[in-house]
Amino acid sequence: MFTRVKNALYNVVGGLDALPAVRDGEAPGDGDKLPLKFKYTRPSFLQLTTDDEVQVSADHVIRPIIVPRDVSKIPWNAGYAEAINAGKSLRNEDQAAVYRGAVRRGAHGDGAELPWVYFALFDGHAGSGVAVAASNVLQRVLQDKLMSVMELLVPDGGGVPAAPEGGFLPFGDRKITADSLVIGALETAFWDMDQQIARDKKHYKMTGGCTVLVALFILGKLYLANAGDSRAIICRGEQVTPMSCDFTPETERSRIKHLGMQCPELLGSEFTHLEFVRRPVRADLGKRLLCRDAFMTGWAYRTVTPEDLRFPLIYGEGKRSRVLATIGVTRGFGDHDLKAQSSNVDIKPFLTPEPEVRVFDVCSEELTDGDVLVMGTDGLWDVLPNDKAAQIVLKSLDHFPASDTQRHKFRYISAAQDLVMHSRGKLKERSWRTADNRAATIDDISVFVIPLKGYQDEHRAWIATTHPQPQAEQQPQQQPQSQQQPQQQPQQQPQQQPQLQIHSQPQSSPPPSSLSLSVPAPAPPAPPPSAAAS
Repeated sequence: MFTRVKNALYNVVGGLDALPAVRDGEAPGDGDKLPLKFKYTRPSFLQLTTDDEVQVSADHVIRPIIVPRDVSKIPWNAGYAEAINAGKSLRNEDQAAVYRGAVRRGAHGDGAELPWVYFALFDGHAGSGVAVAASNVLQRVLQDKLMSVMELLVPDGGGVPAAPEGGFLPFGDRKITADSLVIGALETAFWDMDQQIARDKKHYKMTGGCTVLVALFILGKLYLANAGDSRAIICRGEQVTPMSCDFTPETERSRIKHLGMQCPELLGSEFTHLEFVRRPVRADLGKRLLCRDAFMTGWAYRTVTPEDLRFPLIYGEGKRSRVLATIGVTRGFGDHDLKAQSSNVDIKPFLTPEPEVRVFDVCSEELTDGDVLVMGTDGLWDVLPNDKAAQIVLKSLDHFPASDTQRHKFRYISAAQDLVMHSRGKLKERSWRTADNRAATIDDISVFVIPLKGYQDEHRAWIATTHPQPQAEQQPQQQPQSQQQPQQQPQQQPQQQPQLQIHSQPQSSPPPSSLSLSVPAPAPPAPPPSAAAS
């Protein structure tokens, strides 16, 4: 009990994670004799091919910002940058993955094809094993799930999907949308991946756990699946659209407390699901103290009993809150063997791989090259609000005008690098400080900056290639109608215009105008197309 209280105190006072038994979360005897299923490395698109290069990227003193050598390794020249922690763990426990896939109809995969693009971030904790495994396997699990509903997503004739705008698919009395099929594929992929990790841990050394953030581009839409405290936002100028929710013990307090109330056996004899306004002590026995039960949002008095002296299921507030005084995340993969500090109480029952999925209709929007999806692990967002991130991206992109063809392709990598630079800060007097001299993050940082228009153009080109015939047939049929009823032409255009305004409503002004308002700073030198230390 004393150890648990001590760790909780360190969390509140020092702002540190719960102390592991040994460095990097790999306890002696915990699968030491088991082989590794996947060797530790950095994301393949960084092209850090040797152990020496990986070692250089892991310098805790310099904390170099690593960017891809070749921008073409990521779809649409999207940007990526990362930096290691300041000594919190031996390795960078973040992982990232990019994948281009396609599902095909037919028993032999020779039928109609539906392409998809996948970006993922995995924020590991208590070891890098689970994050490395997920970054290698999750896309294959997702491929299988999409393939299982391929017959429903694409008609027999191929080409345009059966319900590209979320239309209904006939299933008796039920109405099933294409969106619900893709969301279901993501949800089952997350659950199956977590179960596969549980099975693999019996045969391979696979340490820790990880949060998961996945961006799936398919059917002209973006499906953003999140399980953890990583975050994604869409930036259109300075306008921000959140695409995820941070799942922490603080935000999931109600779900976890309900589970503890309904299944008290999960708490052993050491924890309680009740939340008191302060931690009760023996002197409070028989006295009334403000308390909040799992079914409550407010507070009420409760007479303190000996059972109420147990440690709270959720300890701490805000970013420092912990489940069973041990872990600060509530969703993700792994942690199957994790127990509460100095206790035999399992933590896994309170964690879940269930993702929240949000959908953004990319192809219904009027997009510019400056409209991007920003994905980052919590190391980025610990010291960077959403609106500030949008300002950094906008300012960075302004330095790379379209007229500068030589440097234009580096604009998204530069934006990702600037975001990491802001949250990492600079080393001043043995501490990392931001540009405004606030405490910078000491955590690992990984960031994607993905241009939405890149996918929009690609999807429209795919539609034109796979389904050109109906468009060619419609034009001769529409010409006689327009000649016979010339007065209907002006009436149709005003009906279409409000739809464009509605789709672009989140913007306070058209993108070109908002970009021209900011005064660009002198253009920085082009970022090298290779891993660089900053």
